[in-house]
This record gives sequence, structure tokens and C-alpha cells, in this order.
Amino acid sequence: MTVMRPQLTGTFGAVAATHWLASGVGMDILDRGGNAFDAAAAAGFALQLVEPHSNGPGGDVVISVYERATGKVRVICGQGPMPQAATIDRFAALGIKQMPAAGLLPATVPGAFGAWTRLLAEFGSMPLDTVLEPAIGYAASGYPLLPAAASTIATMAPLFSTEWTASGRTWLPGGEAPLPGSRMRNTTLAETYERLIREARAASSDRVAQLEAAHRVFYEGFVAEAIDRFSRTTDVFDSTGGPHRGLLTGEDLAAWQPSVEEPYSLAYGDYTVHKPGPWSQGPVFLQQLALLSGCDLRGMGLGSVEYIHTLAEAAKLAFADREAWYGDPLQTPVPLDELLAPEYTAQRRALIGDRANLDPEPGRVGSGEPWIPQAEPPEEPGADEPDWLTQLRSGLPTVTAAAPRAGAGNTCTVAVVDRWGNLAVAVPSGGWLKSSPVIPELGFALGTRGQTAWLAEGHPNSLAPGRRPRTTLSPTVVLRDGEPFLAFGTPGGDQQDQWTLHAFLAIAEFGVEPQEATEIPACNIDHFAQSFAPRLSNPGSVIAERSFGPEVLAGLEQRGHRIAAVPPGTLSKVCAAGVDPATGFVRVAAGPRGRQAYAVCR
Repeated sequence: MTVMRPQLTGTFGAVAATHWLASGVGMDILDRGGNAFDAAAAAGFALQLVEPHSNGPGGDVVISVYERATGKVRVICGQGPMPQAATIDRFAALGIKQMPAAGLLPATVPGAFGAWTRLLAEFGSMPLDTVLEPAIGYAASGYPLLPAAASTIATMAPLFSTEWTASGRTWLPGGEAPLPGSRMRNTTLAETYERLIREARAASSDRVAQLEAAHRVFYEGFVAEAIDRFSRTTDVFDSTGGPHRGLLTGEDLAAWQPSVEEPYSLAYGDYTVHKPGPWSQGPVFLQQLALLSGCDLRGMGLGSVEYIHTLAEAAKLAFADREAWYGDPLQTPVPLDELLAPEYTAQRRALIGDRANLDPEPGRVGSGEPWIPQAEPPEEPGADEPDWLTQLRSGLPTVTAAAPRAGAGNTCTVAVVDRWGNLAVAVPSGGWLKSSPVIPELGFALGTRGQTAWLAEGHPNSLAPGRRPRTTLSPTVVLRDGEPFLAFGTPGGDQQDQWTLHAFLAIAEFGVEPQEATEIPACNIDHFAQSFAPRLSNPGSVIAERSFGPEVLAGLEQRGHRIAAVPPGTLSKVCAAGVDPATGFVRVAAGPRGRQAYAVCR
């Protein structure tokens, strides 16, 4: 294959993000003496502005870091829990059988701000005002609107004009949908951040104390008060087709703190791969890797029929376990050690045959009984249903006409390496412009990750008060022989831990450079119900880019896979940063799909 972009290497630092402006922001922070953690946070706050169709300040983020000084990997959970008032009985009383995709009912505690400030307090070196300065600048002075964001705004404009009027004031300047490339501002959000900084400065002159004060202001001060008031008093038209008030309260926000957690890890040859816990989908990457460790991938050849078939079958087995067993371990025991045990993995690996398995089932571990709930059939749109209502019923953030299940434009990613060998990678999402209405006093919308919970009793991911709904956000940190090697992530919902796995295997098994690994033909299974409403599924399906070639796609069909071919460059948007073990140079990569993600390095 012809690699579209060069492999960037350097000596000082590198940033890759799903928007070129965020990459530039991160590099500027490194140039000003910040470390990888400062740069990741600044880029993350910038992404909330420049990719408003994929994330926002009211959303969530999962961050993984490697700190050179300690030699340890840590995970910061920025996935807020469901409100205390969110019960299955409450939704049943409203006649709701499946969690709605948009509005106030599926809103969780906003986790992004708390997670970014925790990253800065625990690992960073710069004050909050310095890190927030670029985002405030874009909010106040403007930024160029991406075509995908413009398309989403145009589709949702009738709703913004008539029902979500604060969103209309934010996204419809002059009362009209903006054109791609036009200058967009969010002066209300700029004022929110400036007030946060003023109140944090007033609390203390110490950097860490200011960050702690900023957290209190957000989760107990004027931000929490505005969220509480809006949720309690505003009837919001939502994806159920009617109005509802929210369940989220100021007490829910005040009770939450982002956690810094040990990752789950798996050795793979010379590499040690670190992932977030089962409150995310992260361990499914490790389960796939464990299954594949007993297969001769190199002998199959990168991108061959045998290779793609084997990866697809391993994914089915691992994702079946994800669907049955994963959830918030603070509320429900998750048997992850058993799911990653060599004996269990060997039993599951033996199920991979020469033909596609069209009915993969979860494995049995311990005394529990695996159970995958069944999604309610999606409501068929009426003949006269407007496009905006159809899109509102979809939990995916971006309005896409082509390949709507691809997910390459959904969510964001930033990966950073600095000259000291620190690594940071984050996958921010939620709080996008069609998730829920803009809160007028704050300039941002709430995230709706609660849509991923099941309205069925007894499942690890059932809706419950204070429970973190299982998130799809899944950054990865890899060490090689105990040294920093690579940190990476991608947008893409349920597909994240397939696309990043394929890129990692290209590097680890076939010696491919990271940039080339982001550009290899991409594919993913589409067998299980999506995490996002309306939870569509396509049993037995493999979505594959046509760049695999007709012989490979035909060979997969001959093995029983139901191939859904999509145009080349449709799937995946992997961003990665790390250290070249042969030279010690920093290196970085950004997938070219969508002509949006960029890497910078020096």
C-alpha cells in the first residue's frame, strides 16, 4: 500500500489529535515548557470547541497516562455516574422501554472537566488558566466550523429554532445554519471558563489548590447550580418524541470525584498493554489479544483472508463476553480475571474455526450465568417524520449520510509524548451539540452516556442510581520491555477496540511504522447491538473497506461472513504517540481518514 503521510519523528515532543487545531494547541503547550499531561489537557479543552459535534464540556473522557518518573501507567475515569433518581421503575412509569438517546433523561454527571483537572493536579505542571487559554480564545474569537459539524447543525436547525432555543442562539448565528468553514464562537462558554478561573484564583495562589477550587466551582458552585436548575425546571423535547425534565441534580454533581485507577494489563510478547477497567469496553482489547496470542498471525499475512477471518472471530467471542459481563465493578462484580485467564482463553480460542460463527455466545465463568439483554425493536420513522427527529433518536453524535454505522467521525482523540518520555492519551466524547439542549447560562450541553444502560434488572450494565454506564471510550498505553512505547486511541464507538487492535498488531507482529499502521485497510464486526440507541445490530456482518481488494472480500464471504463493503478511507481515525525503541526519538501518527486528524512533532 502507498502511505499517504510520512512517519514523523523528533527529539522534543509530539501530539496527534483528531483536529489539527488541537494538535497545534498541544504542541504550543510543550513549547512553553509543559509536559505531556498539560498538553493533553489543553488539546482536550480545545477539542470541546473545534469538534462540537463529537464532544463538549458537559461530556465525558477516559485518560490513560504513563509517568516516566514512577514508571507506572494510570487511568483517570471521567465517566460520570447516573443520577440517584435514575431507576428502572422511574423510566417504566414514563412508559419508556429503552433508554432514550437524547434529552435530559439519559444525562450523567459531566465527567470531562473533573477528569482534565484531576490529570493536571496529579500529573501536570501548569496552572489551569494557562491550559484553558487556547480554548477560551477559540470560544471568544472563533474557529473554523468543520463540514461534519455544519451538516449536523443544519439537520438539527428546526429543533434548535423551535424547542432547543438556547442551542439555536449558540449554533444558529443570525438565525441561520452556518456554512462549513465559517467562523463560529461560543462567548457564553468563554465567560463560563473565565468565571471558573477567577473563582479558582480567588481561592488560592497555589496551582494544585486552584485546580481543586475549580473542581468545587464546577461541581458545587455556579456551574452545578445552573445544571440543577435547568434539569429540574425545563421541559425538554427529547428522542422519545415528547418533553421531559431531567433527573440530574446538584447533589449528584457534588457527590462525584474522578478516580485515578490501576489499569488492567496483558503481556503480549515484549509488550505490556494497559487498558481501562470493565466500566469501559477497554478489556475487550485484552481479551482479543489473548485469543490471538495463540494464533500464527505472521504466517497468515497482514490483511489476508485468513488473518481478517481470525480477527473477526476473536472479536465476536470477546465482544460476546463484553455484552454479558462488563459493567461498573463498584456496583457489580465483574469476573475479569477469569475472563483473561489462560485456561478460559484457550477454551474460547478453540471455538475459532474455518467458517464464520453466526451465533457467538458469551463464555461461562464462575457461578454466574451470562446474559445479553435484547434491544427493543427501533421505532420506524413515520412517513412525515422530520430528519431532525430521526437523528435525535440516534445516539451517535454526527449526522452522516454515507456509511452511518462507520463511526469514524464520532468522538475525539488526543495522544501526546514529551521529551521526558511521558505518555498521555485521551478519548473525549459526550455533550455533543445534538445530545441535549445548551444550558443558557453555561454555553454547553449535558452528555447522554446513560443511553448505554439497559432498562432490564440484573445485568452488570443495568440502569441503577449512581452507577457508571458502560462507556465505549478506550485509550491504550503500551510499554515495550518496561519502557514507554506507544499511546493511542480512536473515535468510533463500539469499533474503537477493533480498529486500534488492528493498528497495534500491524506494528507488533509485522513491524509496520505507526503512521502506516493508521492507514492500513480497516474493518470491524457489526454483530452485536450497538451501545448507542436505538441499539441496531447486524448479525454476522463484517464492515470492511473496499481497499482490502475484491479477492479478500470474496474470500471472507466464502467463509460465511456477511460483508458490508464501504468506500476506502471510511473507517477508523487512529491517533498515536510514543517512543521509537531503536533510536529513542519521539514519534507520532494520525490517520488521514476524514482529512481532519493531524500529527505535529519536533
